[in-house]
Amino acid sequence: MLTELAFAADDRAWMRRALELARGAEAAGEVPVGAVVVSGGAVVGEGRNSNITLSDPTAHAEIVALREAGRTMRNYRLPGCVMYVTLEPCAMCVGAAIHARLERIVFGAADPKTGALGGACSLPDLHAHNHEIAWQGGLLADEAGGLLRAFFRSRRDASGRDVI
Repeated sequence: MLTELAFAADDRAWMRRALELARGAEAAGEVPVGAVVVSGGAVVGEGRNSNITLSDPTAHAEIVALREAGRTMRNYRLPGCVMYVTLEPCAMCVGAAIHARLERIVFGAADPKTGALGGACSLPDLHAHNHEIAWQGGLLADEAGGLLRAFFRSRRDASGRDVI
């Protein structure tokens, strides 16, 4: 994981947009995760968690953003594109990003339980794929992590049990 000093100014701007989308997910009662896919300095796809709204276990912010990017680019392959996501992606989302042939993934908060870019595992390190993907984590991690912690804290009682 790189320090925030290693990130470009554009990276911060795109992650801020992903954080806006995460707040929109939270307002809709979803886990606050947002994702933006960028190509050549322009947004080609955006998404926020929509699992509950769509009754779809695959409607993670990353998948929603990749689907929109594919429609925008008129191709499921997205070479040269970068995805910015507020939470370290799970194995499903990293797998989809590899299949889409993204150039890079930049994430905010680490996810030690289900993250697949160094958290629970590092899917790209398996080298069993037809595409190598670069990744960086920790960009605006405090803000992204704080959003998630506040969301889950508001949904648990004093004993830590879910109340919703």
